[in-house]
Amino acid sequence: MTKKHPVNEKSKQEQLEQFKTDDRNQALTTNQGLKLSEDEFSLKAGERGPTLMEDFHFREKMTHFDHERIPERIVHARGFAAHGEFELYDSLSEYTKAKFLQNPSVKTPVFVRFSTVAGSKGSAETVRDARGFATKFYTEEGNYDLVGNNIPVFFIQDAIKFPDLIHAVKPEPHNEMPQAASAHDTFWDFVANNQESAHMVMWSMSDRAIPRSLRMMEGFGVHTFRLVNAEGKAHFVKFHWKPVLGTHSLVWDEAQTISGKDPDFHRRDLWESIENGDYPEYELGIQIIDEEDEFKFDFDILDPTKLWPEEDIPVKLVGKMTLNRNVDNVFAETEQVAFHPGHVVPGIDFSNDPLLQGRLFSYTDTQLIRLGGPNFHELPINRPVCPFHNNQRDGYGRQTINKGPVSYHRNSLAANTPAPVPESEGGYAHYQEKVEGRKVRSRSESFKEHFSQATLFWNSMSDTEKEHIISAFSFELGKVKSKSVQQQVVDMFANVSTVLAKQVAQAIGATPPSGEDAPVTKSSPALSQEQTIKKPNTRKIAVIVANDFSGDLPQVLNSLKQQGIQPEIVSTTLQNVKGTDGSELEVQHTFLTSDSVLFDAVYVVGSASADEKFRKEALTFAQEAFEHFKPIGATDEGVKWLKAAGLDSSPGVVTGETTRFTDEFIEAISAHRHWNRHVI
Repeated sequence: MTKKHPVNEKSKQEQLEQFKTDDRNQALTTNQGLKLSEDEFSLKAGERGPTLMEDFHFREKMTHFDHERIPERIVHARGFAAHGEFELYDSLSEYTKAKFLQNPSVKTPVFVRFSTVAGSKGSAETVRDARGFATKFYTEEGNYDLVGNNIPVFFIQDAIKFPDLIHAVKPEPHNEMPQAASAHDTFWDFVANNQESAHMVMWSMSDRAIPRSLRMMEGFGVHTFRLVNAEGKAHFVKFHWKPVLGTHSLVWDEAQTISGKDPDFHRRDLWESIENGDYPEYELGIQIIDEEDEFKFDFDILDPTKLWPEEDIPVKLVGKMTLNRNVDNVFAETEQVAFHPGHVVPGIDFSNDPLLQGRLFSYTDTQLIRLGGPNFHELPINRPVCPFHNNQRDGYGRQTINKGPVSYHRNSLAANTPAPVPESEGGYAHYQEKVEGRKVRSRSESFKEHFSQATLFWNSMSDTEKEHIISAFSFELGKVKSKSVQQQVVDMFANVSTVLAKQVAQAIGATPPSGEDAPVTKSSPALSQEQTIKKPNTRKIAVIVANDFSGDLPQVLNSLKQQGIQPEIVSTTLQNVKGTDGSELEVQHTFLTSDSVLFDAVYVVGSASADEKFRKEALTFAQEAFEHFKPIGATDEGVKWLKAAGLDSSPGVVTGETTRFTDEFIEAISAHRHWNRHVI
């Protein structure tokens, strides 16, 4: 009998502990443990002579340095991660025999890596791009990887085209520009000539591609998978991650500014939230389709460029994931983690989605070159919490010390062990789907319609979201040099919406299409961020304060904190500011070290003793927040400043002239943006 290893929320952390080391107050040694008497000078033949080959310490130190950087991921190179745990709400035994989806009392350790797609490891984080959302569940049956994105569909239908897509979106090879951007000729040439990309491009041009925070971003498994229960019955499934804080985005000018002010904006937000105890939470949702209903829809459920509308196939929330621990070492954990959609457990299986089928090959191949060989599963972050035994041996980075002479199956010398386990005892068995047909390089006719769901997405957007999509197309295509490519894209997206195509054509000087949009017959409110949860929790507020502030301010700040809002004091220096009643506030930022775009709202307090320079700096913060449709509050001297600048009396601007300032300001913060504000 195999010894059972209980799984709980600490098991993975405890496993990692044995690999951690604190080098403080320790003797300097080589990697073999040899204590060293010198680390300043290489071994030479005389003080001015050549360095000797004999210097094993120099060679070890330099060789390790030369190899400190592993090849970055071709895509998803820029990423950040955190540890956490997953708890189930109710047993899913009706749909799957996966053990981690059976018992709500069991906490499953998880490791989640978020990433941009197009940029290199050193690129900015707030670029317009899809985002990776990859989750590793350390279950008692082995690791399960849900490797998804923050957009539920993809650009292509077949994995054989993935190299073409990435070659097109990456910097152009003749000049290595632009970095981490899709606003250039080769990407849009690919789009125009591969029209299956239409739906994904609509998402990419929407606010979904510039999330406010990784904590406020949906995740999707993208593909159609299967859940298989203990009786062998299968259901088709799509996976969703729903952020508890709602789904929120930046505005484009704000995203561009942040890229210069703080290229680490998203990882800093995630790190600080976890350090502050504001743990990011996501609910796991599933959409289920019975096998007998596979062909009842007006789209092919295996097509990765199509989503399942939530109004037609509801999302059932089945559990919650909480990220509660930052990594100890980014390289050892975030960079060395190896995800793979083929890392599954009994009860989770695949569909014939041709993009998924290709990914089942490419991920192993990628890890082999990135992590130096076949033993990447032995790195601490990748090790399952359950034991593993097989006849694989040797290779780069091998850590397991296998005992005994046997390394093959079948055998008699070790009683034919390690031995396969019957499906009834937990062994993985692939779902026995009946498959027949000729060997062809072809695509199903059901995959050949590309525009209906792109139109559904457009029809589901609010007027503000549509304006943003038009602006995004206009910006991106405005960067394209080829007039032919520009016109091809306009003509292509006339199939989605002539309103969209006409306005983009006007912006870039292309020929607009004729005709009008058909009447809207179907929309999906779930696709619009206007419908999302709106809470004030964890919102960062810039509170602009000078010496001699009102004695009421600390009370207002406490009220904000009680609602989970994070007020941070901004002033001219990092010296504490003092109130008229003698109270003091610690200053976290100065006008020089911070910027309005790094906050969710601005609260201008000032003081009567503040000079003209302070007033101008405060109004610069407020003006930028105003133009980005953010909430603005003002009390005391700040009210006069906003009035003089003409920033008062607009939606989302709350002043201290009302006795309900705090409540109204919190309500304004909860709204995230105030799109009905008139911005000149």
